[in-house]
Amino acid sequence: MSSPNFPSPEEIQKRLSEISAMMQRSMPNSSPTAAPSTEETGSVEESPEPVDPFSFSYLPKDIKAHLDRFVIQQDDAKKALSIAVCDHYNHVKFLRKLQQEDPAKAREIEHAKQNIVLLGPTGVGKTYLVKHVAELIGVPFVKADATKFSETGYVGGDVDDVVRELVQRANGDVELAEFGIVYIDEIDKLASSSNAGGRDVSGRGVQSALLKLMEETDVPARNPMDIQAQMQAAFDFQRGGKAKKDTINTGNILFIVSGAFDGLRKHIEKRLMQSTIGFGAETGQTAHDRSVFRKVMTRDFIDCGFEPEFIGRLPVRVVCDPLETDDLYQILKKSEGSVILQYERAFKAYGIELFFDDSALRQIAENASQENTGARGLLTVCEQVLRNFKYELPGSTIHSLHVTPTLVANPAEALGEILEEGKRMQADAQGNVIVEYIHRLAERNGLQLTINPDAVAKIVALANDSARQLRDVCEEIFKDLPYGLKLIQKNTGTSNFVLPVESVPDADKWLSELVVKSYQGASQDTPSAESTDQHP
Repeated sequence: MSSPNFPSPEEIQKRLSEISAMMQRSMPNSSPTAAPSTEETGSVEESPEPVDPFSFSYLPKDIKAHLDRFVIQQDDAKKALSIAVCDHYNHVKFLRKLQQEDPAKAREIEHAKQNIVLLGPTGVGKTYLVKHVAELIGVPFVKADATKFSETGYVGGDVDDVVRELVQRANGDVELAEFGIVYIDEIDKLASSSNAGGRDVSGRGVQSALLKLMEETDVPARNPMDIQAQMQAAFDFQRGGKAKKDTINTGNILFIVSGAFDGLRKHIEKRLMQSTIGFGAETGQTAHDRSVFRKVMTRDFIDCGFEPEFIGRLPVRVVCDPLETDDLYQILKKSEGSVILQYERAFKAYGIELFFDDSALRQIAENASQENTGARGLLTVCEQVLRNFKYELPGSTIHSLHVTPTLVANPAEALGEILEEGKRMQADAQGNVIVEYIHRLAERNGLQLTINPDAVAKIVALANDSARQLRDVCEEIFKDLPYGLKLIQKNTGTSNFVLPVESVPDADKWLSELVVKSYQGASQDTPSAESTDQHP
């Protein structure tokens, strides 16, 4: 069996060039001197002017003050993160200036990059901290999940892709991307047992791949396994123009990783127990210390399954504490990212003002603390409490919702009462429409005319059952009313009339009987304001 005749690299390149030429000819208004595309310029038209990260001038206190607006508590974490970020970007600023003045001297500068590991349970604000730091500084920010990665060549995401995504977030500006922040969550899932058999695709292999990125390496700007990216590269080459940088250096990219590290706790506690066994040891205190992560050492990470080289590239360790009920209450009350603001906007879109009692916020915080998911529990509780209100109230007569502890405790019962009150309010509003219609009808015809409340309720029911406008129903029922009442007024001298409930089902019949009686001299039986319950 003969071997397949694969094309040579030269033939592949020639074919790619032909395809790109065809693509260029098919593009409208294309020419060799066409203006560079958005991807080439690294900018987007009409985008807001970004903050210049290369003019970094923040103090650690400035960054912490910014984080205080969004993240409640975690003071130690905010301080440590602020210091590390300032150290990193002050070095970036210094090095960039030196490269412009003396490139040779800049290459001699050595700097240990302060990559960061964030430890803490879910929902305590780890992602929020990093996100708002990146926004303040003005650098591109990429968040990734460690569980989605695999070592290059295996099934899963290529770790280099997070660096390439920085370029996308920087609108194609490779230089800006090289000073961005990569945040990798759930890094604790990469910890693997040292006695695991076979090659570890999702643990140690990924640690090694990430280690190269965190240290310093050049990443191809386009994934060599991505056919579309390679086609675009050939197309860009064919179009000519200024050559784009085809690699991304990770030397100045700040890497921040985080995780709950549930398995790490037992290694810390075991080490502390062993070190305290002896005379006067208090072994019970350590096991229940909520800040046990503050005592973490490199040895504990290694025992948990991390490579020494990997954890060694994360010298800054920031611990986020679990959130207590009062912390959750303060998040609802003071954070600019409070979920309460989100719900207020959601209800306001339907024309409904949302108000919360402080005691209701406290109750929500207490319920959320039982979810054991940190601040995420606030959204869970609010959704459970307010979901049906968000469904039932839009389009109703309810234009404000007051959230009380009673409503939080029993939202179904509270919703039922509010809907009943809404029905009463709607009925009152509809009744006012009918009363106003009768009043105007009397004015136009020189009559003194009122309507019985039971008759009002009857008209409202007819309108609702037939899904018609109230005024249309009134027009139909009382179209001959002025003419008939004027005859009665002429025959009897009565000018004050009250419309009873009997006038609604068949107004013509009711009015005809009154007119006949008026001709018979039976004015004493004609309903009047003084005898509202008399009937013909």
